[in-house]
Amino acid sequence: MTGRDGDLFSAAAEDRLRRRGPLADRLRPTSLDDVVGQEHLLGRGRPLRALVDGDRLSSVVLWGPPGTGKTTVARLIATASSKVFVPLSAVTATVKDIRDEVAAATQRLGAHGAGTILFLDEIHRFSKSQQDALLPSVETGLIVLIGATTENPYFEVNPPLLSRSTLFRLEPLDRDALETLARRGVEVEGATITDEALGHLLDRAGGDGRHLLTGVEVAVALAEQRADGGDLLVDVADVEAALGASMVRYGRDDHYDVISAFIKSIRGSDPDAAIHWLARMLAAGEDARFIARRLVVAASEDIGLADPTSLLVADAAARAVEFVGLPEARINLAHATVHLALAPKSNTAYAALGRAAADVAERGVGEVPPHLRDGSFRGARELGHGVGYRYPHDDPSGWVDQQYLPDELLDVEYYRPGGAGREAAAVDAWRRRRFTEPDPDAG
Repeated sequence: MTGRDGDLFSAAAEDRLRRRGPLADRLRPTSLDDVVGQEHLLGRGRPLRALVDGDRLSSVVLWGPPGTGKTTVARLIATASSKVFVPLSAVTATVKDIRDEVAAATQRLGAHGAGTILFLDEIHRFSKSQQDALLPSVETGLIVLIGATTENPYFEVNPPLLSRSTLFRLEPLDRDALETLARRGVEVEGATITDEALGHLLDRAGGDGRHLLTGVEVAVALAEQRADGGDLLVDVADVEAALGASMVRYGRDDHYDVISAFIKSIRGSDPDAAIHWLARMLAAGEDARFIARRLVVAASEDIGLADPTSLLVADAAARAVEFVGLPEARINLAHATVHLALAPKSNTAYAALGRAAADVAERGVGEVPPHLRDGSFRGARELGHGVGYRYPHDDPSGWVDQQYLPDELLDVEYYRPGGAGREAAAVDAWRRRRFTEPDPDAG
């Protein structure tokens, strides 16, 4: 990757970064009030904050994507507590390390009356035996465990250990939180940033505060080369070089225009175009949940009865966005996009609803026929409710000829069958049931 002056990191930029600690460390909050984001846990009166303020915290597991503040929150909890904070990484720690810390915690409690908080980063990397080694000390309260994980703890943390811990889920930082963090970083670095460059940073951050601050730090280092002792102004080119990605122009109008092109490409059965617009939205930082919602709508509006499985595929992609998250969920979105583009198309169900809705709004729609009314309550038969109703399952064909519409609407036809995909076969079977021709050889 090259920047405007050649290498992405010139010698000057690299030297500047080496001489200073990481921006994320320099900006690490010193109190829970300074934490950006996670208001649902750390705001005044919120569950985790209440436990910390009262120094009543028992073992917890902090679950969330990278860059959401798990390590920061753990350290701040320790600062607010009377207990001693001991950090370990599950990547390098062994069962012996755990036993040593348990022994130290026992001695600390006996000699000084001080409790111990054991912070175990990436707890999902611990094996079952390593997690089991923690269990007795967690059960007795000798150790208050704070485990941090990016993986679903219901899959990765042993049930006995998880059942003795309170699970708190940290969410990706929203745009307002990211902007606050970015402006803090730029200010600490003694620089200013253009609105366009800031917007590009926020679009590319993906809810990850650490990734955002790394981008700020590198962009400022690159801007410093150009400033040559003058004011430091970070522009789009600096951010693009820092992130290794060109800015995709994507304003308010683009949001609507690109999603429109995306849906119309699916409707037009062009998988290449549909994938192009999907890639453009993802590159611009479009909300993946918004894309997934549009796929679910398109599955019924434009494909419908021609391929009923399309709705299942779209719904599964939407669930994957919530369960897996980006960047991996882009694969699920691509899967659904291509499936919907290739599927046969039918809007007959959507069109039928439109016709029925117009009737309901514009003219009298009549009463429910007596034989269809609720006959489950006492006295219903005397009122004629349910009298004369014929149960379709009693007929070998599974269908009986009876009236289902109000008298005033017997002439309507809302559903007008299509001939694409599975709809054609379903309609053919439906017609055979309703209009069975007599057997010419009978009698």
